[in-house]
Amino acid sequence: MIEFGHLTHVGLRREHNEDTYYGDSQLGLWLVADGMGGHEFGEVASALARDTIVNHVREGHGLPEAIRAADQEIIRQSRRRAEALPMGTTVVAARFNGMQFEIAWVGDSRIYLWDGHLRQLSQDHSYVQELIDQGAITPEQARSHPHRNVITQALGVTDPQSLNVEVIRGELKPGMQLLLCSDGLTEEVDDATIAGVLAKTGLSAQECVDQLVLAALDGGGSDNITVVLLRNEAGG
Repeated sequence: MIEFGHLTHVGLRREHNEDTYYGDSQLGLWLVADGMGGHEFGEVASALARDTIVNHVREGHGLPEAIRAADQEIIRQSRRRAEALPMGTTVVAARFNGMQFEIAWVGDSRIYLWDGHLRQLSQDHSYVQELIDQGAITPEQARSHPHRNVITQALGVTDPQSLNVEVIRGELKPGMQLLLCSDGLTEEVDDATIAGVLAKTGLSAQECVDQLVLAALDGGGSDNITVVLLRNEAGG
């Protein structure tokens, strides 16, 4: 059985929560989407992504295919609105078959694996990640870089021909945890602090999620914060 906790918070500086998330043990699907586009369009984009992915997975489609379908749907709705600025969203999703999982993502929302230590499975589609890959800056410098919020891939914004839906497969063994989050968490809370919360014994998955969101608010809460934590219950 998978135990999971989940929470989203508007943060301390935003009027709207443009994040959305989904969790369904029956379907074996969890996701986090962080919308963008100003006004309320970010909320529309992230909700469209969620609904389209859920529907396609229910119909038996694979996760990458479902994410590409969400991209097409957001583009279609954007054209219908005929706004000057396109709406878009990041997405990070995990699909389970038993304890075997497939994760896929676009943008800078993240998935981490906890197996005694914390490991980021996803790689941000962002300008600063490209600088890190080139050796131009360190991950520590990226945290305070003035362009750290510039993403290079997003549903509804990137040309569908260039959309890079990355996929990793693995197994959630007893005691392991998967953390899905928007950058509202990672902007304010460093990996060491996240690891410290996940390492605590005696806390439920929901209590860990609550502590992580509180840590992001304590850090400044500059963005919407969404956290979903999955845990193989056989580990405790």
